[in-house]
Amino acid sequence: MHASHLSPSPAGRSPGPSPASTARRTATTLALTALAPASWGTTYAVTTELLPPGHPLFAGLMRALPAGLLALALTRVLPRGAWWGKAAVLGVLNIGAFFPLLFLAAERLPGGVAATLGAAQPLLVAALAAAVLRDRPTAWRLAWGVIGVIGIGLVVLGPQAGLDTAGVVAGLGGTATMAAGVVLTKRWGRPEGVGPLALAGWQLTAGGLLLLPLTLTVEGVPRHLDAAAAGGYLWLGSMGGLIAYTLWFRGIGRLPVGASAPLVLLSPLVAAVVGLALGESLSLLQVLGFLLALAALLAAQLRPPARRTPLPRTRPAAPRSPETAPIPGGRTR
Repeated sequence: MHASHLSPSPAGRSPGPSPASTARRTATTLALTALAPASWGTTYAVTTELLPPGHPLFAGLMRALPAGLLALALTRVLPRGAWWGKAAVLGVLNIGAFFPLLFLAAERLPGGVAATLGAAQPLLVAALAAAVLRDRPTAWRLAWGVIGVIGIGLVVLGPQAGLDTAGVVAGLGGTATMAAGVVLTKRWGRPEGVGPLALAGWQLTAGGLLLLPLTLTVEGVPRHLDAAAAGGYLWLGSMGGLIAYTLWFRGIGRLPVGASAPLVLLSPLVAAVVGLALGESLSLLQVLGFLLALAALLAAQLRPPARRTPLPRTRPAAPRSPETAPIPGGRTR
């Protein structure tokens, strides 16, 4: 065997992962991250069909605090230094403020209007990312973000949709807090050696501790909790809480902010599918909106088509002077 077969690469390092393996890894990350907003899309049906009405704070508390304490017990990792404050801020934005606003909007906005307000999150994330991360959004993703909102609007808005003022304010407030949480999570990342489960546990616990005194003083505990309500809270706290946020924070850390934000369009799309399963029907215009939103979600993950650049014009070669013209024999005059 020749020695050249054993020599390292010219750069002295082993070759990196192939483009195919990188693409597969990115696709897997996207699929796992997408499970989070897909599970959040079930919140609207669970809230209206299973949970006792008039208790958005209690619903947020049950979704956050038990799951957060379970994550702390499993990981046994606590914040250190500045991360006590960062975890508290993220917990308020992603959990403590977002959860009750989400449940309030789900209760007071029939017809899926809350889902439409949530679909505007990619546009808010793009604006905040430009200001905080200096990450200027591409025209491609901004355009598809607007198209996605239009598509969701065609799906869930109709003549029967009620526009309750408090519900609209709650929906917009929840969308804004979640968008800020996404951008700050991307900016701060995770401490070295801390996994996404621990990060989710910190935020769920912080948000739950914020909701605990508010729930006890403002709403209290519902007087009657049946098996259906217990199952609803269990689903929201497990798949919609601990599992979803672990996958979400993992994906935010690995994906560009412009790629992860459009995934929230899955939430209203799943809400529409669940509505169909519960006996609702879609008109032709709603089907068109569904396909439009799905196309926007997929297109936002792709690179924009490359622009064709015109070939540079070649100038004709200048005639050679007699002094430098070659002569037979390879010499010049």
